[in-house]
Amino acid sequence: MGRTVDGVIAVGVAAVLLVTGLSREHSTDLDWLGYALLVAGGLALAAQRRAPVAVLVVTGVCALGYQALGFDVPAVAFLFAVYFTVRAGHRMVAVLTSVAVLAALPLAALVSLHDTTQALARARDALEIAWLIAAGAAGEALRQAERRADEAERTREETARRRADEERLHIARELHDSLTHQISVIKVQSEAAVHVARKRGEEVPAALLAIREAGREAARELRATLEALRDDDTSPRPGLAHVPDLVERVRANGLDTTLTIEGAHQNVPVAVDRTVYRIVQESLTNITRHAAAATATVHIDYRTDTLVIEVEDDGTANPSTAPVPGVGLLGMRERVTALGGHLHAAPRSNGGFAVHAELPVDRT
Repeated sequence: MGRTVDGVIAVGVAAVLLVTGLSREHSTDLDWLGYALLVAGGLALAAQRRAPVAVLVVTGVCALGYQALGFDVPAVAFLFAVYFTVRAGHRMVAVLTSVAVLAALPLAALVSLHDTTQALARARDALEIAWLIAAGAAGEALRQAERRADEAERTREETARRRADEERLHIARELHDSLTHQISVIKVQSEAAVHVARKRGEEVPAALLAIREAGREAARELRATLEALRDDDTSPRPGLAHVPDLVERVRANGLDTTLTIEGAHQNVPVAVDRTVYRIVQESLTNITRHAAAATATVHIDYRTDTLVIEVEDDGTANPSTAPVPGVGLLGMRERVTALGGHLHAAPRSNGGFAVHAELPVDRT
């Protein structure tokens, strides 16, 4: 949009200069050069956003050139260039160039007039100091207005960030106050129950072990979430590097789990890194709680532009019965879809359940 406006201004100024030049009489064999300088000075304004100083010099040279050829045309393009240069913040350059052009205009006019008085009068008419000052003042006023607008925008952004930080800390406090105590009670009670059972030589029920592990995992997750909320993403969150530890914990709880990683290990986006961990975590949690499986496999494959995650088990899932999508599966699907990936979760034809996810990885 900005370049279009610049182009319209440039064409308009060039047209005005050319029409003005055509409407006045000249007695020189180089009229074509004068018209070319008039048009060139106007069209140069199209580049004012990219190179305001260069445009200032070009328009000044063009004004001196057509004045020397006897074209009594105001230096309109140069006034526009002064305005744009000051607006861009090059005030000293604009002042020095303006002084130089003001000093050189009488000399340029003297080339065609050969009369000092007439040359001074034409130079004054071509570039009046009042108009020059007005152009510079307008550019400076707009520059200051834009600077204040930028500062106001930054202030609004800082205010929004501060409010977001306050809300984030409020959520962290609410989570801490409402959940930490209850999860701690579950964790402590389950740990105590397992300890008492083992001390008595009794067999610890699998459900009790599952409750204990769930309490531990919930405490870890809550602690990580609270740290992330309080530190605004400065604390590390679980990712691909933590998957082996996750598999090891599941294996220690009695599920024979194997992890296979293929392909060249490369850095992946943070969102993908965290999503992989959540997919594996949720899949293994579902296997532990619902699958009645003896073994599980986790397979991660680094491909050229895709990261593939497969989690399978030999549990009791029946391929003839459609799985009921719970909160965990829905959450996985939402995470994968948000990253532009694909997720397939269904019973296997030979028994058990399989989760297959493909996440695009931009390595550019």
